[in-house]
Amino acid sequence: MSSTKSNHTQLFALVDCNNFFVSCERVFNPTLIGRPVIVLSNNDGCIIARSNEVKKMGIPMAAPFHDYRHVISSKNIEVYSSNYQLYGNMSDRVMDSLRVFSPDVEVYSIDEAFIRFNSLAKKDYYDYFQKIRENVLQWTGIPVSIGLGPTKTLAKIANSLAKKDKKNSVFDLSSFAKQIEVLEDTQVEDIWGISGRWGAKLRMIGIGNALQLRNASPKKVRKYLGVVMERTVYELRGLSCLNLQQVGPRKNIMISRTFGNPVDNFTDLEQAVALYTIRACEKMRLQKSRAQAIYVFVRTNTFREDHAQHKDGIVYGFNNPCSDTGFIIKAMEQALGNIYQAGYLYHRAGIILMDFVPDNVHQADLFEEASYEKSDSRMKAIDNINNRFGPGTLFYAAAGLRKDGDWQSRTHHLSPRYTTKWDELPHVI
Repeated sequence: MSSTKSNHTQLFALVDCNNFFVSCERVFNPTLIGRPVIVLSNNDGCIIARSNEVKKMGIPMAAPFHDYRHVISSKNIEVYSSNYQLYGNMSDRVMDSLRVFSPDVEVYSIDEAFIRFNSLAKKDYYDYFQKIRENVLQWTGIPVSIGLGPTKTLAKIANSLAKKDKKNSVFDLSSFAKQIEVLEDTQVEDIWGISGRWGAKLRMIGIGNALQLRNASPKKVRKYLGVVMERTVYELRGLSCLNLQQVGPRKNIMISRTFGNPVDNFTDLEQAVALYTIRACEKMRLQKSRAQAIYVFVRTNTFREDHAQHKDGIVYGFNNPCSDTGFIIKAMEQALGNIYQAGYLYHRAGIILMDFVPDNVHQADLFEEASYEKSDSRMKAIDNINNRFGPGTLFYAAAGLRKDGDWQSRTHHLSPRYTTKWDELPHVI
């Protein structure tokens, strides 16, 4: 057995929000606390979040909503449509709360973040992270679980154990003895980044649990399974190979949705894709980028064999990098007109803003003068108003004046957007 000891000069913590979507709903509706709650995916299709009460009933994750309607009704389970504006804003609040305790925060997903600490006395670990849990709960209303370890992989394993401890929700895996005990009880498929397929390959060479993988020869593992698995071996030994990753600007942004009902006319299709374009442009400007091209695509429902099928996409390039929503909508409309064909029931459409460049880089064009001053001022004014008074306060008519078009995603159980819409603020009586 290898006797490699952990290096305690740094400590990683994985902070995971408990049943995040459900917890967001409970923040503004405390009557849901202790009651069974589920949250549905786009178009109210599948169950994507479950409270602990629902999990105990045996309703699986990603189950089709229609298959469990009777059970949901008979068990008085509260049902909510996905409220992504609320969840995204609450996630930002949680992440900002974590940055109070450390500047080294990697947002791993909407409900998870890694934090790195370089100097903590071991005796203070538990109490300090309990304080973090209490403050995040007080400031945001969101309960979290925290796993601690000298590497990100060990912190991930520790977090899975912390979530099982409903009372304390903090698990410290920084000590060598505790690591050996826990890794022996952890199956390889439960290690971060190891799928069932990779787990099967490991078992073929006699490695079935995390302790066996930890003690395996790194060179042998690399020979048969590659450098990524070799890093996992070292991570399990407490030697950090995966540092925090600071999220940089994306090179492309895609917005795509499945329609609530099939779209059979160009006007509705154009309005839907215009709305997606507006959202993509907002995201692009937020990361201070400009696009050099746009890709527009449409699809029918391939699962409907009784319907005629059509799918197509087209790239429209810009002479100069652009972040002006109005200009990009005009390009989208021209591109969409080239691929639309009447007589089909369109099931999905979307756009991709492509080939980003920083908005402070201005490449001169020999044949066309590009001035961004007026466009940038206009976009900044629109973004500021929508940020202050809520999304859609100012909008483009190309996206349609009605907000209840048949193409809109089905959200029959949508809660108010408490934190991003003035007219949906919670009422206190």
